[in-house]
Amino acid sequence: MKSAYPLTFDNRTTAQVIELTSPNQLRGALQTLNMPSPKATLVVVGGASGLTEAYLHDLESLFIEVICPFAEAQQLVVIDGGTDSGVMRLMGSTRTKTQSQFPLLGVVVKDKTFLPTATPNTEDAAPLEPNHTHFALVPGQDWGDESPWIAQMADAIAGGLPSATLLINGGAIALKQDVPNSLSSQRPVLVIAGSGRAADQLAVALQSGVSDDPLNTLITTGLIQAVALDEGAAKVREALNQVFSSLPLA
Repeated sequence: MKSAYPLTFDNRTTAQVIELTSPNQLRGALQTLNMPSPKATLVVVGGASGLTEAYLHDLESLFIEVICPFAEAQQLVVIDGGTDSGVMRLMGSTRTKTQSQFPLLGVVVKDKTFLPTATPNTEDAAPLEPNHTHFALVPGQDWGDESPWIAQMADAIAGGLPSATLLINGGAIALKQDVPNSLSSQRPVLVIAGSGRAADQLAVALQSGVSDDPLNTLITTGLIQAVALDEGAAKVREALNQVFSSLPLA
């Protein structure tokens, strides 16, 4: 594990960055980053490059009115995939717009991102989102390799305190890695129905209860619930409150 270092972006914000090579380094990394723990934790996963501009516009009010104020009021640590795209861009930009102070940690595959002064290593590399407060750069070759690291980082930060995952939109990585990894950690998943793609597939499967549905293995854990985006901000806020208030201490 390399020492943490500050990274300043073009918008003059500065984040603390650490590079990891083994999950055994997680607790030491949190200390090096001065990340508060144990701390109740919200993992945000979902759409990145596959999230259209129209959806981004529709979802922005959800982040401004519900997600950021909830994280701030509950003094959560928020963890996501850290790149400047999709829900991660919304998470960072709306944190700044709402002048929130909660720590926002992006966990990113090192070889799939690049620093502000560097050149991308691959054609599908994505820049880091400049409004995050912390980044953990982890090993891997493909998008999705960060998923188990996100889950383990959330476990390490939360300790015995509640943690939950919020799924907004998303694609194959969300269904095959992000959601299963959260469930493996016994972390409940709140699905925003109406946000598109993976979130809507899970919401439909949850409602139908079809036994031969390929998503049934996830649904039968009993750890997934859905709330409809079109029910309004108050309903989503209520669902988040219910998820966190129902979680026992470990």
